[in-house]
Amino acid sequence: MPTEEQMWESFYGHNLGYIQEQYEIYLQNPEAVAQEYRDLFATRGAPPLEETRMAAGAAVTAGPLNAQQLKHAVAAGKLVWNIRAYGHLAANIDPLDIGPKADARVLEPETYGLKPADLAALPADLVWEGAPGGVRDGWAAIQKLRDTYTGTIAFEFGHVHDEDERKWLSDYAEQFIPAQKLGGDERRKLVKRLLEAEQFEDFLQKTFVGAKRFSVEGNDVLVALVDEIVHELSNAGVGHITMGMAHRGRLNVLAHVLEKPYSKIFSEFHHSTNKSVTPSEGSIGMNYGWSGDVKYHLGANRSIKTGETVETRLTLANNPSHLEYVNPVVQGFARAAQEDRSKPGYPVRNEDAAASIVIHGDAAFPGEGIVAETLNIGQLPGYRIGGTIHIIANNKIGFTTESHDSRSTHYSSDPAKGYEIPIVHVNADDPEACIMAARMASEYRRLFKKDFLIDLIGYRRYGHNETDDPESTQPLIYKKVKAHPTVSRIYADKLISQGVFAEEEYARIKKAVVDRLKAAYEEMKQREGQEAVHQTPPSSGEAKAAPTGVSLTKLRAINKDLLHWPEGFTVYPKLQKILERRAASLNKGEKVDWGHAETLAFATILAEGTPIRITGQDAERATFAFRNLVLHDPETGALYCPLHKLPQAKASFAIHNSALSESAILGFEYGYNVFAPNTMVIWEAQYGDFANVAQVLIDQFVSSGRSKWSERSGLVMLLPHGYEGAGPEHSSARLERYLQLSAEENWTVANVTSSAQYFHLLRRQASILGTDDARPLVLMTPKSLVRNPRAASSPEEFEKGSFRTIIEQTGLGGKPERVERLALCTGKVAIDLEDAIDKEKSGDFDWLHVVRVEQLYPFPAQEIAAVLARFPNLKEIVWVQEEPRNMGSWSFIEPRVREIAPSGVSVRYVGRPDRSSPATGFAQVHALEQQFIVSQTLKPSPTLTHNLGR
Repeated sequence: MPTEEQMWESFYGHNLGYIQEQYEIYLQNPEAVAQEYRDLFATRGAPPLEETRMAAGAAVTAGPLNAQQLKHAVAAGKLVWNIRAYGHLAANIDPLDIGPKADARVLEPETYGLKPADLAALPADLVWEGAPGGVRDGWAAIQKLRDTYTGTIAFEFGHVHDEDERKWLSDYAEQFIPAQKLGGDERRKLVKRLLEAEQFEDFLQKTFVGAKRFSVEGNDVLVALVDEIVHELSNAGVGHITMGMAHRGRLNVLAHVLEKPYSKIFSEFHHSTNKSVTPSEGSIGMNYGWSGDVKYHLGANRSIKTGETVETRLTLANNPSHLEYVNPVVQGFARAAQEDRSKPGYPVRNEDAAASIVIHGDAAFPGEGIVAETLNIGQLPGYRIGGTIHIIANNKIGFTTESHDSRSTHYSSDPAKGYEIPIVHVNADDPEACIMAARMASEYRRLFKKDFLIDLIGYRRYGHNETDDPESTQPLIYKKVKAHPTVSRIYADKLISQGVFAEEEYARIKKAVVDRLKAAYEEMKQREGQEAVHQTPPSSGEAKAAPTGVSLTKLRAINKDLLHWPEGFTVYPKLQKILERRAASLNKGEKVDWGHAETLAFATILAEGTPIRITGQDAERATFAFRNLVLHDPETGALYCPLHKLPQAKASFAIHNSALSESAILGFEYGYNVFAPNTMVIWEAQYGDFANVAQVLIDQFVSSGRSKWSERSGLVMLLPHGYEGAGPEHSSARLERYLQLSAEENWTVANVTSSAQYFHLLRRQASILGTDDARPLVLMTPKSLVRNPRAASSPEEFEKGSFRTIIEQTGLGGKPERVERLALCTGKVAIDLEDAIDKEKSGDFDWLHVVRVEQLYPFPAQEIAAVLARFPNLKEIVWVQEEPRNMGSWSFIEPRVREIAPSGVSVRYVGRPDRSSPATGFAQVHALEQQFIVSQTLKPSPTLTHNLGR
């Protein structure tokens, strides 16, 4: 075989010119030149130029360039940039070639006025700085670059602004990937993994006919891709890898990445509860609540040994059918795993300690807003985790909806560009390219601590689920799918053609995989019925009412230290006066307001060794400026948090202002708390109404995670709530929604009316963290009451007692035999009633008793029943609320009160009528309505004997 140089030596002078002319014709129309020249150019590329005055085939070297060559060099630079930026438009990344064709003229030399001869006259290094050896000239450099950027792996880095990152990405694509080849053992392992994924799905299809499984087929290589990322991350010393994905391919990932035993999966298809099968390798944990969930929503965890003493913990989060809502949850997992919360101050974070992998759907990635919310928080101080590796399992269809109907972008991955996330598109029929993408993503994350996205482009072999016939809506696509071989077959054929693999070896591996599946199925059948049904019933009772008082001696010492600021630190003057007033608040006869009570609660919780994390859009100051836990020096801009320097603190205190987001932030905090159950995690809404946007997280995770998956969370949600005439979007935290979701002691819902109650409730919540009694706490927090003197408490109330589920209004006469009406209420309206009663100094209220229901769920039926038993002449019970009748607590309260009401005692409602909007936007109307509610509560009904002259 002649060398490249020897081959061209037969052409010189006019012959070489003729060959160059034939080559230019060939570029325009290969059929217009003789077959021998077509073969020559197809195998050897461009001929060298005579004008170089060098031996044919020798490399073009740098030297003085004429004006025309300089012009060509500039144009070549533009071409090279655009090949790097837009090479993906012409890449071979679609296995079925069913996507829209992009305009790729930007990649053609002619677009820049260049001919092959023009480029061949330029030195390779001038066109492509750092061109690899063997690239002779500018034309060869362009061809090599085009091959690099338009193959089965394509790159989008142009939107990455950092020059160092972009250069690293280009160098990796152009130098490292082409130079890296898989070894023989790696290729055999890859064939085996592909067959395992393929045959697992095939076995399920044949064994459980018609059962839904949302198979990975068409993107089978996803399993090997995730495997490789896990391998790379664990080898880099990552101790925790947290994963999230929707249902497509989930069972396959569970079986092969998490190593959930086949027999366990088969038993779930067989409606068996076979939950005690022990895996053969590593360790695995499965979460089952008492209500459970479908098999393709369940998560798992596994330990991977990476050395004698080194272990990586792999966690796949449980996820409902709200496809992308798990994304922030797993990032919360990772943040919790990265942080050391054992010392005062902000937690110490190690971004190498944990990483997350999130697998997206191609329709969901651009279609669901939670994706953009989660990407946005990726680099924020309170939420960054050093990068998430994203994978779009792209089958180019969402249920029955094709891409042109589901997004306005060219690629599913395009939303990531706005966050400067590097993107690699890879053909799912090229397993080795997928492995290269995995290694690139892992290394980028390790070096730059930022997100990376792999767009894995395949197809879907069956319908949305296995009972769906996709041919009725995509007949042409599925005609191609049926004729398309599996990736294991494609890859094996490639290796066989290269002489590095044999058909017999492929058959042997396939048989071993199938035999293992059959054996697991037989094991499942033998075990079926041998084990009792496993359910985790709700524990008895609500959160335990542990003593939560703190001695005034301790509180005064803590209070003094909280008001000590560093030397040279200037507190904003107006705020300084407010804070300094707290110095005397714990003296006899003084009062402690809401914000001060919260700070004391946090301080005492930290002193007992429980770490705290609180976030929200204005968490540092609080929306109503009552918290002010991060002080700003108006002279220097320095920041200071008193809780970070508190001598008594034994754990970390993290406080972060969050993005203007509800869903992603709440999901992140929920995930953090589930992964770090001994940490008090608090999310505060700017206004309670804003939790509306997080409803999916509340419905699918916070309220039901324990029942479905045994996920224990003590998350605290602070939701400002109360009617002050601020309009429909700043009044109601939609209390009714949380009460509607209340069952099986799944959480605590409260609406407290005093600072001491808030103090005790926070401390009670901290005391149950990490125990079986842990439950989320949904707390309607006040707005106007944060500064209302009636909501402030005496120092003694912090020292003694604990949280009270109900509080009885005092000063109403104290003669039980005269009480004919019991008014039950919750939250701010109780303060309005107290205020009105105090102002009616001449009023006789012996006939009335008022009880504040501070905890709405679990409903304090016994406590209220005990109150009812004291009033022998009770005629009626009224429920008083600010919210419209079809909102608030009434629908929840009414049946429960009727159940405990004495015989003959009526139960009725006092409040606003049914409304479609939560509140009026007119201040005068609000005031009249509020006055009417109070007056109706304090005005005796005609049926009461008190009104008949008693």
